[in-house]
Amino acid sequence: MLLDQNPFSRRQFLGACALGAGMVASRGMGAFVDPFLKILMPRDRVPLSFIIDDSTCLVNMGHYAYPQFATAWPDRAEYKKDWTKWPREIPDSFVREFGEWCAEHGVKGKYSIVPNPACVGWLDRELPGWSHRQLEESLKLVRELMVPNWDIHPEMITHTRVIDLKTGRPFGDINAGTMENSYPQEDKSVDELANYLAYALRILKNCELPCEGITTPGGFGNRVKTKLPQAVFEAVRDVYGTDLPHFFKYVSDGDESAEPTLERWKHDSSDLQLTMNVPAGTGDWFGSWHGDAESQPDLYCSEDATSGRMVELIEQRRPALMLCHWPGMYCHGSKTGFQAFQRVVLSLAARFKEETYWMKVSDIGRYWAAKELTRVTTPTPSEFNFNTPFGSADFTVEFDQRLNQPVHVVGNKTTTLEQVNRKQDLVAGSYFQTDSGTIVCFDLPKGDSIIRGITQ
Repeated sequence: MLLDQNPFSRRQFLGACALGAGMVASRGMGAFVDPFLKILMPRDRVPLSFIIDDSTCLVNMGHYAYPQFATAWPDRAEYKKDWTKWPREIPDSFVREFGEWCAEHGVKGKYSIVPNPACVGWLDRELPGWSHRQLEESLKLVRELMVPNWDIHPEMITHTRVIDLKTGRPFGDINAGTMENSYPQEDKSVDELANYLAYALRILKNCELPCEGITTPGGFGNRVKTKLPQAVFEAVRDVYGTDLPHFFKYVSDGDESAEPTLERWKHDSSDLQLTMNVPAGTGDWFGSWHGDAESQPDLYCSEDATSGRMVELIEQRRPALMLCHWPGMYCHGSKTGFQAFQRVVLSLAARFKEETYWMKVSDIGRYWAAKELTRVTTPTPSEFNFNTPFGSADFTVEFDQRLNQPVHVVGNKTTTLEQVNRKQDLVAGSYFQTDSGTIVCFDLPKGDSIIRGITQ
């Protein structure tokens, strides 16, 4: 956050200096030493999210992708399983069961839709093995049940074979060099990468699915990591017009930062171009990408929520984004991965319900962008002007002074904020008085807005 102010007191001037120094020294929220204003987590809670890879309509990616991976990497022991016995479909009845349970328990996150899953068929045309009506009903289910609580991402075009964009067909040979998990094998320009991403995005747009981001399959883009964020930006903006694209590629281990990162290459007043890099904070410890592994839910969270990676992240007040693969939820129809996931969610809620907040991946990325790029000016001790290129819901700020009767001013509209008696009850449009300060939660709009109150 950038802060400018008029020098109305030495104490507030020093506070502003501490805040500016804090932003340089630390990317963490609430890490500043005695500032008079600091940005907290949304609602002052730890964001939770669930990142689901390898999901799509009807096709069980474990069944159809496995033999292609086995052909490309024949010496890998992990590709020696008998995939022929695995079901070809993950039915919509399971999507409905999963989606309704998550909606009931407030779970949100990212749900991939692979546009041409394992080269089986094109979701915006036909899916051989299923009727056109079955495909349309499956897409309708995603639009109506999943979209409200989940970001939709392409996980490139097929998640297996690289597609020749000139022909729309996969390249003939099946080897490491022609699989999306290791694409590209040589340097590519930003335009070449963006064209490949946009090809996948257009299929989802034809399916009437919204999209603000992209998931990379496996090692996709490893050789062009510095170019990938710009390619994501150009592809998502060109196809969907999104102002702040994001992508999921990385997993944060140990003490690595679990916070979203601004990937920027052009930053001026006329055209702000940046992409949010939003990492997961866990490995996949459910049924694996093929659905044939035993789930290990305690690695995420023990039954009493006293250990596990998610517990560690929450206790450290770091974003806690949990990772899995869709076949590992279904587990060939046994649903053991889903059952393990349910136990993890319920265990987390039993201990941390009032300290955490489920969010879409895009909303987490947008919050961090607003946190880092918002400029605050203070024309008077009780008035704070916010200017930001990206708005965010549930923007939460703590002042080191008590503000009475605070209001939020946007243009000609003034909204009186409601006081809550517990910090855990903060929602947008409310405030909480601490012993020596005030926490305000409001929907931060793009552009200018004001928080104004009466100081004690």
